[in-house]
Amino acid sequence: MSAVSAPVITVVTDKAKVSPVNAKERPFPLEWTRNIGIAAHIDAGKTTTTERILFYSGAVHKMGEVHEGTTVTDWMEQERERGITITAAAISCAWNASCGPWKGIKQRINIIDTPGHVDFTAEVERSLRVLDGAVAVFDAVSGVQPQSETVWRQANKYRVPRIAFINKMDRVGADFHRAIDDIRTKLKGNAHALFLPIGKEENFSGLIDLVQMIAYIFDDTKDPLGLVPVTAAIPDALLAEAKKFREKLIEAVSDYDDVIAEKYLSGQEISVEEFTLAVRKATISLNFCGVIPGSAFKKKGIQRLIDCVVNYLPSPIDVPPMKGQDSDGKEVEAVVNDKAKMAGLAFKLWTDPFVGKIVFFRVYTGVVKKGMSMYNPRTRRGERVSRLVLMRAMDREEIDLAYSGDICALVGVKEVITGDTLCDEDFDIRLEPPSFPEPVISMSIEPNSKADQEKMGTALQRLVAEDPTLRVSTDPDSGQTILSGMGELHLEIILDRMKREFKVEATSGKPQIAYRETITVASEGEGKFIRQSGGKGQYGHVCITLEPNGKGKGIEITNETVGGSIPKEFIKPAIEGIKEGTNNGVIAGHPVVDIIVKITDGSFHEVDSSELAFKMAGIFAFKDAMKKATPILLEPIMGVEVTTPEEYQGDLIGDINRRRGRINGMENKAGACIIDAQAPLETLFGYVTDIRSLSKGRASAGITPSHFEQVPNSLLQKIVESTAKGPSRT
Repeated sequence: MSAVSAPVITVVTDKAKVSPVNAKERPFPLEWTRNIGIAAHIDAGKTTTTERILFYSGAVHKMGEVHEGTTVTDWMEQERERGITITAAAISCAWNASCGPWKGIKQRINIIDTPGHVDFTAEVERSLRVLDGAVAVFDAVSGVQPQSETVWRQANKYRVPRIAFINKMDRVGADFHRAIDDIRTKLKGNAHALFLPIGKEENFSGLIDLVQMIAYIFDDTKDPLGLVPVTAAIPDALLAEAKKFREKLIEAVSDYDDVIAEKYLSGQEISVEEFTLAVRKATISLNFCGVIPGSAFKKKGIQRLIDCVVNYLPSPIDVPPMKGQDSDGKEVEAVVNDKAKMAGLAFKLWTDPFVGKIVFFRVYTGVVKKGMSMYNPRTRRGERVSRLVLMRAMDREEIDLAYSGDICALVGVKEVITGDTLCDEDFDIRLEPPSFPEPVISMSIEPNSKADQEKMGTALQRLVAEDPTLRVSTDPDSGQTILSGMGELHLEIILDRMKREFKVEATSGKPQIAYRETITVASEGEGKFIRQSGGKGQYGHVCITLEPNGKGKGIEITNETVGGSIPKEFIKPAIEGIKEGTNNGVIAGHPVVDIIVKITDGSFHEVDSSELAFKMAGIFAFKDAMKKATPILLEPIMGVEVTTPEEYQGDLIGDINRRRGRINGMENKAGACIIDAQAPLETLFGYVTDIRSLSKGRASAGITPSHFEQVPNSLLQKIVESTAKGPSRT
């Protein structure tokens, strides 16, 4: 067994020996800092887990409860009323690990609690973009659910190391090992138990630590808050199982640590510190995920989870430097160092009624000072930070300095949007911004009065700045304002916020689907724009070929003209015209996706040719080619996972079939049937309410965007006519 390439981890237990990249005045060295996110499917227990972490670490003195609307991180009125997380909230705490190399050394943990609902997936996306590690929370009964998969993919995309917390071990049907198998099969994660549960369901009473080989016993009677779990020897009945799973864990981490591999093969004793560091290396390599069981609601296992955050998730100094590009497009790195030039990423905007615009900011290198000037490479303008704050969910703490690795908030910066880099003027870098999915649903919105109309413009401007997945446009036919977002709930929350925060009374139209158009065969198109009106005329002539692109590949436009048939200065406006043409397809005026456009030929006039003429010629050429390329209409298809008692299984499958859906598979878990299906978004309005009626309130469903598919010919005319009447363009 040979160790693969693994990160080098330096254990620093003395503040005097921390890396020289740390500023001397820094309160927490980089080595003792963790930036983590809590992410999961809806109702897996993220917010409750966060609340328990804050309580046990001393950041709050009373545990908040989601069902009581008393949580710290769910501070918006809508969040407390609905019992869901809508916006990612940042908060910090400190923790002394009870075991491992950092035992007794206070660590700073910056936490972002993210939403679980797919409508607010942008919050998860931008949070994972700036975090160093994550805790993926899973329901011990349901295991991996649809949004769990989305979150896992996002963490893979941004290369975020993670540990898994199997929550709700006290629930009927809880199964720790089945949840681990789910992570391995559905998420392809190399998941291994770090702890084993003692008992399950109502008998869940403790944890076995496989690294230290000791047990933690919970006593609900003597210690109802779970403050001091009793440390004990592993029960004899569970000792053989613990040894078996410890051996599996050692085998799994041996690939990442030569010392462990050597000792394991030679049968030598492995110390707790050596084992801890091996698990840490494996986790940071992204090829391993340690798993911890517990029950956040019943206050069991949370302290061990925080120990695992400190012991196994990376500090800012353990992860590779953030990459960006300079003005020439060459790769540049922002290496973590308090003494270097400053660079960081604006990953979230929030409008505070008292302070104004607040910009959430991750400092990657250098130091941010209150009152300093920063440079924005996108706008090529300077920005001044009038105030610097640490966010405590809805509360703020004024600070003078933020160091590399810190997550803070800037007040006073003006022309900043999500994804902007802010840096020193002499540091030529643009960091890679987070990417966001396209909206799938739209609806019209009309202000109720002229006063509301003025306020609505301001409200929408601020809300769009905050939320990259919210789009606002004007329908060219009706003049209506169109809101486009990620789902019904997303748009509903936006309307509610407009009413509460901005005092805008407005009436909304029926939600519309964000259809797309594409082509099925290659074609050629020609566009001519010729105008003669006495004096100087207009002349532009463009020839193109159009080909289908791979699914999800987007639009590619290239110039393949030869011999100067179109002068260089007119190529750019021709491309702009083609791009403008893709905004409105030829079937029903919906955006066009997944095509390859090649400009092959054209002609020009020495006097009459202009940029405008070639832009118009580009539009005409695209429309001409599109009509010949057998265009089709695409509709968004959603993944649907329904959990239902078995007696309602037949009714719910029949309902999915009536909605033009298809069943991908079914499985039974803990006495419930889980139906995996796909159905068009157009048929799913009000779906959750409908299945509750069919199942007398006992079934639940998760809906996530899946892909686009061709609209059946039998429905095409009906959809074209309905979208022509009402707004649906995004």
